Amino acid sequence: MEKIAKDVGDIQSRLLDHRPVISAEIRFFVREFEEKRGLRESRLLENLNKTVQEANKQMLPTNLEEISQKLSDISKRLEAANHMAKRVQQREVEAQQNTQMEANMDKLKEDWAEFLKEQQRLKEEVDEEHAKAVGELSIRFNEKKKDLAQFSV
Repeated sequence: MEKIAKDVGDIQSRLLDHRPVISAEIRFFVREFEEKRGLRESRLLENLNKTVQEANKQMLPTNLEEISQKLSDISKRLEAANHMAKRVQQREVEAQQNTQMEANMDKLKEDWAEFLKEQQRLKEEVDEEHAKAVGELSIRFNEKKKDLAQFSV
């Protein structure tokens, strides 16, 4: 019975346990890969590394010079744009000041016209008072003249 159980266990492990076979297959695959492709892959990687290093040596200084030139151009354009923006702002301020000055001038003209009207009205009042005063003085003078004429007669 023991022999049957051992045989059944052996059969069961061979049928259901595939780990030893899979391990052997993996080792074979890795060995084949390393022998056939390993050298070819490492040579390809070395060549690629050399190409990248050469490109970095050649491209980097050129790119730095181009970047420096482009930054200089951008800086000049930015300065020109700032200058134009300042001129536009200055024109707006001048236009606003001109508008304000025109409004102030209009107000001053209105005030001056009102002042002249008031002066004319005051002049007329003074002229009227003067005319009344002259009239009263004339009447008094005539009365005094009459009184003087009565005394001398």
